[in-house]
Amino acid sequence: MTGERFECEIQARFRDINVGGHVDNVEAVRVIDEARIQFFMFAPVLGEGQGLLCRKPAGITDLMGAQRVDYHSEMRFVPYSPFLVRIWVCHIGRTSFMVATEMRTAADHPPALVAESTFVFWDRSTGAAWPMNDEVRADLERFAGPGVDLRSR
Repeated sequence: MTGERFECEIQARFRDINVGGHVDNVEAVRVIDEARIQFFMFAPVLGEGQGLLCRKPAGITDLMGAQRVDYHSEMRFVPYSPFLVRIWVCHIGRTSFMVATEMRTAADHPPALVAESTFVFWDRSTGAAWPMNDEVRADLERFAGPGVDLRSR
């Protein structure tokens, strides 16, 4: 079963371009990170202004545990043309979850970048991983789908 997807546009900036004239790999990761922050915290995916993780308890944070990024094509700066980012949940564990991400330079183009990122819920008061509650798990399941195709090693 494939759930919902979060989609947004992130405006390209001049500083995203390296001396080779294309989007620097570090800046591409910044773009997908900015999209994830919108999805997790601010996008009205669970109601007005309530991001995906709005129901995690106070004192619980989500920490990046791992990230794998594959670049499929060159991304060049095009003025007034934002990057298109699509994100969904591709795995839900006991204390962690993974999101899949696609980044395009145009709607009719294949992904220029795909990524899978693992996040661990962390309880600051105990200094240990937090087993997610039923509410948070249900919110994640609403956006569940398959992972992206990453190159084999």
